[in-house]
Amino acid sequence: MRTGTNPHRTTAATSHRRRPAVAVALLTAGALLVSAGCAAEDDEPSAGSAKPRTVKAVKGCGPGSWTDHTDLAENRKPARCEKGAPAPKPLKAKKKITLATGTLSAEYVAPLQMAAEKGEFAKEGLDVDLKVLPTPDALPLLAKGDIDAQWAAPEAAVMNGIDGGFDIKWVAANYSPAPDSRSGLWVRLKKGQKADHVPMADRKVGTMIGKGSVIAYPMGKSLRKHGGGIDKVQFQQLGSADVLTALQNGGVDSAWLLDPVWRKVDGDPKYAFLGGQPLGEPLGGLLFGPNLLSKDVDAGVAFLRAYVRTVNTYFRGDYKADAAFVTELAKLLKVDESILKSTPSLRMDWEIRKGTTDRLQQAYADAGVAEGDKVPESKAVDRSLYAEAVGHRE
Repeated sequence: MRTGTNPHRTTAATSHRRRPAVAVALLTAGALLVSAGCAAEDDEPSAGSAKPRTVKAVKGCGPGSWTDHTDLAENRKPARCEKGAPAPKPLKAKKKITLATGTLSAEYVAPLQMAAEKGEFAKEGLDVDLKVLPTPDALPLLAKGDIDAQWAAPEAAVMNGIDGGFDIKWVAANYSPAPDSRSGLWVRLKKGQKADHVPMADRKVGTMIGKGSVIAYPMGKSLRKHGGGIDKVQFQQLGSADVLTALQNGGVDSAWLLDPVWRKVDGDPKYAFLGGQPLGEPLGGLLFGPNLLSKDVDAGVAFLRAYVRTVNTYFRGDYKADAAFVTELAKLLKVDESILKSTPSLRMDWEIRKGTTDRLQQAYADAGVAEGDKVPESKAVDRSLYAEAVGHRE
């Protein structure tokens, strides 16, 4: 979610019919350009559910443990089981899993870090290696089975790779922002301008996240409300330490500010918040490759079970209200505790909303970084693993 991209067009794979080996080479090249963060069609069987699996009720995970994935209400409560649920079901043999993530210090990675720290993966018979690896480097490895999973997002490079034949699916979500979060698009107001309407067409946007990131979707929504759009603004790629400085000194007109940087301008009348990630709609999370989608689905479900249990146990509601837990979390993530306290708790959420990949792909098309055919949700998303983990039978 925090990877940057180059605003040029990607040269990633463009056809379902291309062989995966060719797709690997093309995506590797294309990702370097674009990366730096159920209807009848949706009911088609996936690689991870080719063989029917028995889904049993899970103690501690009742009806509140799943929601209607068509619900996009901003005040939607995320699914939750009881603390400690779903209970571990250790695999018959210990399984080593390698998961790639772009960072281990961001708050949205905290459930993975906590699951490892508290032994939740180990309880399932999993030996999980969290490896820091940029998205462009990890994607081909995931598709080939050299790594098992990736904590990332269905960015343009991912969708182009799936279109080109990669056996990769988005299998669990990560979070959506709190209602009082103002992480997102900020603009420096010109004399006489008011925050409710800021003409954005032809203005310069500073970001370390480019057009091929999932952030293109909420950014495009915010820009359109003010007469702009992804295709009507100029992007300037900046380092994480330079985005705020460029906004403040006039180098750019607006900028996408992440936690906790937006706190520096919040409340200053010279700046206005235009919008952020949609409330109640996660845009990233866990990607599985062929190893966990089809070769060892039991291990994939076990991983999801540990992840879901960690969220239910440690990340319920306003988890930052627990001072001792914040101290523990800051130490685990190796971040300053005061910085962690300065922003509201994330809404940790393992469920994937219906239509998110469609909306993301439209944003990529608008930005000019989508190649090939639109990937149907049934080919990009598999909800069956987390549904099995909580005992949800459709």
